[in-house]
Amino acid sequence: MLQSQSTHTAPIQSASYTVTLLKKQLRQLEESKTIEGVSVGLEGNSLYSWNISFAGPSDTLYEGGYFQALMKFPEDYPNSPPTFRFLTEMWHPNIYTDGRVCISILHAQDEFNDQEPPETRWRPILTPEDVLISIVSMLSEPNINSPANVDAGIQFRDKPDEYKKKVRKLIDKALENL
Repeated sequence: MLQSQSTHTAPIQSASYTVTLLKKQLRQLEESKTIEGVSVGLEGNSLYSWNISFAGPSDTLYEGGYFQALMKFPEDYPNSPPTFRFLTEMWHPNIYTDGRVCISILHAQDEFNDQEPPETRWRPILTPEDVLISIVSMLSEPNINSPANVDAGIQFRDKPDEYKKKVRKLIDKALENL
């Protein structure tokens, strides 16, 4: 009797492959000219946890700010997406109050969300630089249709002047703490 076999098999990958890839991508991001003022280093000695700092994007509410974040990679990276959390206090519709970023590129393919097509979610071909580019874009153009921070989304939509003041206040506060 034949047994059915699953057509979906998990990619086989070794820890040494992940380490080699993360070393290469860390070096590429350190040398990147794509993101203004980017600085990246390891948190402790772990290749799976990166401290990232970058300047706020020009021509946005976040211009003039300097933001610190933590990007963590799962053991099965690049098959699963990293996580990204701002350490700098942020006020933005797509950033949870604890700093976690909620954008499509950080969602695994198997996470169901009828508002985002699969091609906008994480794929193993993407890199940490792609994630940062998406985050810079998110700062420029918030998605208020699916906010992680509902209060920020409502304020952005209904009281834009108050939203701008709050963002500016947090940027000024962050700059004082540098």
